[in-house]
Amino acid sequence: MSSEIESRANFNIIRYAQVWEDADLLLSALGDVRGETVFSIASAGDNAFALLANDPEKVYAADLSFAQIACCELRKAMYKYLTYNEHLIFGGLSEPGIHYETKKGVAKILKIPKEKYAEQRLIIFFRLPLSNEVRSFWKANINLIADGFMTKGKFERYFALFRKIVLPLVHTKKEIAELLAPKTDAEREEFYSKTWDNRRWRFMFKLFFSRFVMGSLGRDKEFFKFVEGKVADNILLRTKHALCEMDTSQNPYLHFIVNGSYQDVFPYSLRKENYQKIKKNIDKIEFIKTSAEEFAAGFNGKINAFNLSDIFEYMTEEGAEKTYSVLLEKAAPGARFAYWNMLAPRKISDNLKEKYSVYTSEEKNREYLLSDKAFFYSKFYLDKIR
Repeated sequence: MSSEIESRANFNIIRYAQVWEDADLLLSALGDVRGETVFSIASAGDNAFALLANDPEKVYAADLSFAQIACCELRKAMYKYLTYNEHLIFGGLSEPGIHYETKKGVAKILKIPKEKYAEQRLIIFFRLPLSNEVRSFWKANINLIADGFMTKGKFERYFALFRKIVLPLVHTKKEIAELLAPKTDAEREEFYSKTWDNRRWRFMFKLFFSRFVMGSLGRDKEFFKFVEGKVADNILLRTKHALCEMDTSQNPYLHFIVNGSYQDVFPYSLRKENYQKIKKNIDKIEFIKTSAEEFAAGFNGKINAFNLSDIFEYMTEEGAEKTYSVLLEKAAPGARFAYWNMLAPRKISDNLKEKYSVYTSEEKNREYLLSDKAFFYSKFYLDKIR
């Protein structure tokens, strides 16, 4: 059972080197997954790995793209065999160094010059155990390893263009730094209205995040096939919410977009306090190259929790209904389904709600969305089987 989008979009490239959906929101919505079987869209792996921190019985993570599966398998090896600092270094999220243990068991870091960055990453890569297929993929893309692959997906490169070309035309370095500084709600509102939200900001934002530019440089034009309304206007409204009503100093996604690094503000799967939890459970995750509906159709068992990313908005309403019904057939009593809409409106139909006794709280879903640090999504849904 193939997915609708599979024949329309290019899945041979690394589209996402990191996941751009808020794992804190996802984990809060799905709740306690201890001892449960979980299904997740793989993408770059971050949110599937985040689920491991809460001690599930098993996480199955699927993706149509082998390039994305290769990212996930490499990340799995990183969690299994690297220290926290090595993980950040290898991914391109921190300065590299040589790590060793002293006789007293205290970890030390010896910094090395910037020109050695690539060499250090390549040394790490060739000592990681990987399948032949995954290793061959990365050897063919060894330049991404040398450069720090977690910053080199198509979407990450798109944000790099925004950071390097658009922002300097709109705001000074001082203003950009002030955007991320801690402020009260009133101070953020004042800063946005008096400093940030000028004509150049609105013009450049609407140009750069237009359907055409984003479809060409960031996502895929086919991902916008069912989008209604103006893409940039909708994203600008969500961005205003993030800059005014949320703590910009603690938003990892905003930090990365603006600075090209997280500094000390990491998403869930990259926080130091979660690293050992994920490492402990790393063998509980399995990555499969397939669609969500194809996986569910062939799965012999029941699934307790689903992270479905934004897969429904790439489908017709009829296709989304068909896919959701296949997933519901494999759902355990009390199962939870979490998914986002970026721009195309997709949610469970009344027909499926009634047939499978599914409950959705619109009020709670609005609350979840207001807390979403990955602020470009227009809707978040949590559906529960009674």
